[in-house]
Amino acid sequence: MFPSIFTDELGLDLVDAVPFLRDWGLAHCDLRARVLGKHFEELAPDELKRVRNLLGDAGLKVGCLESSLAKVHLPDAERRRAEARKLEAIIRAADVLDCRLVRSFFFWQPPKEEAGSLGDRSDALEQTLDFFAPLARRAREAGLILAFENCGVTPDEVLAFLDAVAIPSWGLAWDVYNGWRCKPDTESVEDYLRRLALRARLLHVKARGAVSGLAPVEIPYELVLQTADNAGVRGPVSAETHNPDRAGDDREMSRRVVEVIRRAWPSAAPGGLFGTPRSTATRVRTYEADPVRFVVIGLGMGHNRAQQVVKTPGATLVGVCDLRKERAERTSQTCAVPYTLDFREWLERDDVEVVYVMTETGRHAEIALEALEAGKHVLTTKPMEASLEACDRMICAAEKKGLLLGVDFGRRFEPGPLSLRAAVEQKRFGRLLNGTMELKILRTMEYFRANGGWRGTRRWDGGGVLSNQSIHHIDELVFVLGVPARVRCSIWTQAHEIEAEDLGSAVWEYDSGLVVTYFATSSYPHATWYVRSEIQGTDGAIFLAAGGPFEQPFERWFLDGAWGTPPPEVKMESEWLNAADNFAAALRTGAPLVCSGRDGRRTQAVLDAMYRSAYENDGGWTAVTPEL
Repeated sequence: MFPSIFTDELGLDLVDAVPFLRDWGLAHCDLRARVLGKHFEELAPDELKRVRNLLGDAGLKVGCLESSLAKVHLPDAERRRAEARKLEAIIRAADVLDCRLVRSFFFWQPPKEEAGSLGDRSDALEQTLDFFAPLARRAREAGLILAFENCGVTPDEVLAFLDAVAIPSWGLAWDVYNGWRCKPDTESVEDYLRRLALRARLLHVKARGAVSGLAPVEIPYELVLQTADNAGVRGPVSAETHNPDRAGDDREMSRRVVEVIRRAWPSAAPGGLFGTPRSTATRVRTYEADPVRFVVIGLGMGHNRAQQVVKTPGATLVGVCDLRKERAERTSQTCAVPYTLDFREWLERDDVEVVYVMTETGRHAEIALEALEAGKHVLTTKPMEASLEACDRMICAAEKKGLLLGVDFGRRFEPGPLSLRAAVEQKRFGRLLNGTMELKILRTMEYFRANGGWRGTRRWDGGGVLSNQSIHHIDELVFVLGVPARVRCSIWTQAHEIEAEDLGSAVWEYDSGLVVTYFATSSYPHATWYVRSEIQGTDGAIFLAAGGPFEQPFERWFLDGAWGTPPPEVKMESEWLNAADNFAAALRTGAPLVCSGRDGRRTQAVLDAMYRSAYENDGGWTAVTPEL
């Protein structure tokens, strides 16, 4: 996914809007009207070239061609011929502007009394298909990807049409605000969002429901965008402002919508793969009047963590820091706290208790050691560091100073791993025999080149897909099953121009006889977070899968000779909302850390042994040394 905007929503022609889009940090825009004074479909060939050059000079690409194709209800033959001519103009624009994604409609814009009925009316559905068929053939021939908007229709009517037209690459142009009002009462918000996200090709964000105070309900765009990212949406998330304040400035309202999108942007890795974490935790925080004071360093994923700290009872965000001013300003504005470009300024302040390190992996120790020396507690993101030696220096420094050191492994707070750990501890599977874990995702070269190109390097990222994305699930296996005695691992770089691996395969062996296989790739063709795992014992088994081809998370347990859902006695939920919540409790009440520095080291030791096997031991068995 990438942020974008309808250029005409600024109330300006494209020529005048472009400077503002660049000032707002956008790299994409969507074209509709006010393009050299016209709708984009009306542009002559020389005008299209002028637009292409204008955007290219500004470093902008077209995210979507926002057409009004077929936005008419069951038209006569003459109007249908006019829409066919419009499609030819769209194809010309798509060719010149190098954008195949086109927002469209499908000849169904019913009166209010018929709204929502298309899925139940086979006659009307057949008629819309017949009317749209010539356009579908031509669009497909031209290689267009059509996304049909739920404007004037319900999302389920769009899905009914998509099912009938049966072109898998086409999908929903998801107008989130219009769709929000159509959720069935019988369906949870999470299930509804997931169902639409799986069919979406792009998203539209209106001011209503996004900018505070403009609608009765504020849409949880963090959840919407994370759900869309989990589902593998690769198109634009576009500000289609529709400024409801006609006395206000369209440009300023559009900027505010862009900021909502930016603040809600999802983290790199999805959470809640098998069940959603609790929105409230059971433990009462008696120290809320004296909250633990955090500063977040590094505002890539740290932007998300900073907002998390703000929302965590018993914790407060004092400030944020990033080397890049635009990121520091963004999070500062979002969280209403000051920012710096040098983390050391925060180490001199008495009101900072915890330094939350969210920088590139290879800098964790550098920042943590200075923070610990200054008397600050440290919570760091995963992986703990790029090397085991750096982890050890962090642990020794914290213990010498009598300070807390924790590692933020978010899966340890989710119901799925907690329940599985409980089942293993209760020996519900009997003696464990084998397990598998597979992770398949897509990372592009743009991802690896961003932010100075630190990702996919051994020095700063610790490695490739095993170190960066897989560490979530490596830690999950360690959390549930414990540390293996020895591992062997092979790695390859198949599809990316990076130093480290984009595919890794490993075998873990435990002294108990348990054998676990692990596989991960960042070259999957679908932009999804596809994870599948199994554990088998003498008395039972479990199968888990989410993402990829699975439209819903799939979880089945084989116990007492039958497949079913987990038994009540193993269903667990964390008493902590997140790592910051747990860390604050540890400081104020002495509660145990869910993942201490030494716990983080154990996970790092497994990864370290995998890399030593691959790089130094020709893929042979390599001992894991979990303790310092």
